[in-house]
Amino acid sequence: MAETEIATDIQPASRKASRETRRVQLIEATIQVVGQRGYSRTTLTDVARAAGLSHGLVNFHFDTKEKLFGETLRYLSDEYARNWIKALDSAAPDAASQLDALIRADFNDVVCAPSRLLAWCAFWGETQGRPLYLQVCAENNAEYIDQMERVCAALMLDGGYELHPVRVARALRITSEGVWLDMMTEVSPYDRDEAMATVHAMAAAFFPHHFNSDGLIAPQ
Repeated sequence: MAETEIATDIQPASRKASRETRRVQLIEATIQVVGQRGYSRTTLTDVARAAGLSHGLVNFHFDTKEKLFGETLRYLSDEYARNWIKALDSAAPDAASQLDALIRADFNDVVCAPSRLLAWCAFWGETQGRPLYLQVCAENNAEYIDQMERVCAALMLDGGYELHPVRVARALRITSEGVWLDMMTEVSPYDRDEAMATVHAMAAAFFPHHFNSDGLIAPQ
C-alpha cells in the first residue's frame, strides 16, 4: 500500500540556514505531520520529508523521535503562553477586558490553526503515559490558571458577583479546551467564531453585567 502523501506548507530553509532555523523548521513539520498522521504513526522519515530535509539532519538535531516530540510539545506550550501574555499586555487594565482578552487569545490565528489544534489533541492523548509531556503542559498551565483565577477574582470584586473564582476560572478554561476538541472531532464542526461565542456565553452566565455571547458588553 502506498503511503499517504503528507501535505505541508513548510518553506525550505536555505543551505546556509542557522541551526535554530532548521530546528524550528523540523518542529513545524512535526506539528503538521502529527496533525495529519497522528502521534503513533508519525516517523522521523515523515518529518524529514515534510520539512524537505534529510533523515540525517533530523537525527543531528534531535537524536530520537522522543526528543523531537518533547521539544515540539514545549514549542507549542511556549507559543501558547506568549500568545495569552501578549493579549493581556495589549488589553485595557480592567478585569473584564483582561478576561475578554484571555478568551479571545484562544481563538486567534496564532494558536487556533487546524494544524495546532490537531497536534494539541494528539499530545493530550499521550500525557498520562508520558510524564515529560504532563510536566511540560503543567508548567505553563500553572501560570495561565493563576492568571485566569486572578482576573476572575478581580471581576467578581468589581462587579459584586458572589462566586468562587477558582471554579469559575476552571469552567471557562474547560469550556475553551472543550470547543477546541469539538472543532477537531465533530463530523460537522462549528467554526472559530461559534467556538468563541460559546466561551463568551459561559462568561456571560457568570458575569451577566459584563459579557454576552458576542463578548464584552460596552460600558453604558
